[in-house]
Amino acid sequence: MQLEELLRAEIVSGAYGPNEMIPSEVELSRRFGISRMTARAVVTQLVNEGLLHRVQGKGTFVVEPKIQARSLAYQGIREQLESMGYSTNTQLLEFKKIPADVQLAKVFSIPKDEPLLFAKRLRSVEGTPISLHLSYVPQALAPTLQASRLEAEQLCVILAEDFSLPQRDVEESLESTLASTAEAKLLGVERRFPLLLLTDTYRSANNRVYEYTKVLFRGDKVKLHFEYHNKD
Repeated sequence: MQLEELLRAEIVSGAYGPNEMIPSEVELSRRFGISRMTARAVVTQLVNEGLLHRVQGKGTFVVEPKIQARSLAYQGIREQLESMGYSTNTQLLEFKKIPADVQLAKVFSIPKDEPLLFAKRLRSVEGTPISLHLSYVPQALAPTLQASRLEAEQLCVILAEDFSLPQRDVEESLESTLASTAEAKLLGVERRFPLLLLTDTYRSANNRVYEYTKVLFRGDKVKLHFEYHNKD
């Protein structure tokens, strides 16, 4: 327990920096006068907590801290990241008109095959991909939406400023999923890598759904933080 607390404190304090290798289990057992089995159990516990990760044939390294983001209902992820001092980049992968399938028609309460605008964007932080954004907007609500703006500005800002669609209510769900082959390639991870799937349904002042977005976050890079404040 003392070794576990010591290693955890050294990691949190920065004594061992991100991606830095910690002493081997043999070194830890000699240094603290414990068995190698005990040292292994301590390291395994910290690996399970996500503070360390093992690299076969090389050693055990400190995991880079996850980016902690709030719900997108409060603030767009790009705005959050930049306010924390991160350098971000948004790449527009697709922007096209598609017919609403049965599921999307139900989401937007529109007839099947009604035209939707679909945008697929990849967001990177400090050059590393962290999220894939899949957004749908009824074409009738944003008929002049331009692809060129989607890399430079957040979609929510464009819809509010250019099309008078300010956010009133947001319905949000969070679940875990595994990366498909295509998603893994874009996010720079292995197929079936664990991802966080955040789904947001945005409503305007007249209670009409005007945007439906799915965001796939790398589970090893991002941690989503939610708060609830009782006003009573």
